[in-house]
Amino acid sequence: MVSTSMRLKWYKRRDVQDAIVKAAHDKEIAVLYGDKGFGKRPDVIKHPKDVLELAKQGATSFHCSEELWDNPMHIVTGMRQKELNNLRIGWDLILDLDCPVLEFSQITAHVLIEALNYYGIKSFAVKFSGNHGFHISIPFEAFPKLVKNVPTKNLFPEGPRKIAAFLQERTRLMLADKLLESYSLSTITKKLDKSVADLTTKGEFDPYKVVDVDTVLIASRHLYRMPYSFNEKSGLISIPIKPEDVLDFNKEQAKFENVKVDLDFIDRKKVVPGEARRLFIEAFDMASEEVEKKELISQTKTKLSQETYEKITEKISEDFFPPCIKKGLQGLIDGKKRFVFIAINFLSSIGWSHNEIENLLLEWNKKNEEPLRETILRGQLNHKKNKEAVLPPNCDNKSYMQDMQICNPDNFCKKVKNPVNYAVFKHKAYKINEKQKKNEN
Repeated sequence: MVSTSMRLKWYKRRDVQDAIVKAAHDKEIAVLYGDKGFGKRPDVIKHPKDVLELAKQGATSFHCSEELWDNPMHIVTGMRQKELNNLRIGWDLILDLDCPVLEFSQITAHVLIEALNYYGIKSFAVKFSGNHGFHISIPFEAFPKLVKNVPTKNLFPEGPRKIAAFLQERTRLMLADKLLESYSLSTITKKLDKSVADLTTKGEFDPYKVVDVDTVLIASRHLYRMPYSFNEKSGLISIPIKPEDVLDFNKEQAKFENVKVDLDFIDRKKVVPGEARRLFIEAFDMASEEVEKKELISQTKTKLSQETYEKITEKISEDFFPPCIKKGLQGLIDGKKRFVFIAINFLSSIGWSHNEIENLLLEWNKKNEEPLRETILRGQLNHKKNKEAVLPPNCDNKSYMQDMQICNPDNFCKKVKNPVNYAVFKHKAYKINEKQKKNEN
């Protein structure tokens, strides 16, 4: 659908050439030559004249990596992860929304944009993919530089996969409501030529079976269509659009004769460094939460019993809490969901009732710079209600107190393996001391 004259007329434009060169900075480039496939990889585009020259050679579209490289030409197929990490200087998050029905993609993009606005992210951008979907980007500079003392640049493809999965989970109900507000389920199935069963998960309508955000395909050297590049199938241009205009978008805007090059897809100059930190941390917390819970439960199947502890007959007060619990209760920036998990197990193991735990954690949540949503907090509390107590993570489990930077041991910490041990033994020592004082008097 893209004739030679169309291609050359389009890629001859200097504003188009400049936009493609700008988007190619620090990226690996792959050139598609219609049905002949991609050209050599790796490749780069550094000069406007390169774009026209490639078009003259038959290039129909240009594609770039999500990853940012120190020198893309040093990439070699089969490189080990360590070698890729040394060469990689960052990565942009690209959410690739795909659906045969453009209107469904528009609604999905709108809902995801609302989610990014909720997280206070201003530097994200949106572009029409050129056919049925949209690309939503968050520049690498918006993410924290380190996560759990690991350079964020090394968290690829793990990082974007977790963020994409997190955003889908957080927006699933809202997207389902938005789709069903605009279309009946029968209309959706008819437009997609699918059955109701095809669009459900565990008996519930699943909007992400309508619009695909494929996280599995996010892999090293994964490519996406560059802004202001042709789409061979549709003959349309992949154009950046303002996020607020996504619902009003129509394909006429992407016809090459109508396109104005007036927006960047990724504008690094406008990024507020670290502004997506909250989104990043919460995504990683959610991804690790279930795995960590299962791991912890398997490690702590041993019940609190007289074999390990003297039977706790009364609630142990905060005076005897270990330093890590006391520090966490002062309020946190990161790791709040992990701390809730720790605190519930800790408190239920030292005689606190469900209501007492709930009241303490609700007050604690007010001290957090970014409080957890109450539904998340109460969800964890209700999950543990009326269940047998299990120990919180041991002190040497780096994924918890140490990673969260609340491990601040005193001299007594060296004698125990678990925060519960600390509280029980401290409380016991206090009781013995009080008894001795009473006898002396």
